[in-house]
Amino acid sequence: MELLVTLFVGQPPAILTVAGSFLAGYLALRFRWPGVARHPSALLFGAIAWGIFAGWEWLVLLRTPEANIRVDLLVIGPVLLLLSAWSLLRAFR
Repeated sequence: MELLVTLFVGQPPAILTVAGSFLAGYLALRFRWPGVARHPSALLFGAIAWGIFAGWEWLVLLRTPEANIRVDLLVIGPVLLLLSAWSLLRAFR
C-alpha cells in the first residue's frame, strides 16, 4: 500500500500515465480489435476517473503544497480502486 501512495499521491504525471493506459486500452479495443471486448467504453470511464484524479492532485499541489494529512484520499482511493476494477471487469468479461 505504501508503494501506491508513493507512486500516485502528489504525482500527477504518474496518474496521467494510468489514465493514458486506460484510454489506450479503450482505443485499442474499440478500433483495433472490435470483437475482443463486449463493452470497451467501460475503460473510458476509468480513463476519465484517473484524469479527474490527476487534475485534483495537481490542484492540491498548486494550492496547498505543504498538505501532509490528506483526508480526501480516504474517499478518493477506494472509489478510484472500485471504478478501475469495475471498468476492467466490464470491458473484458
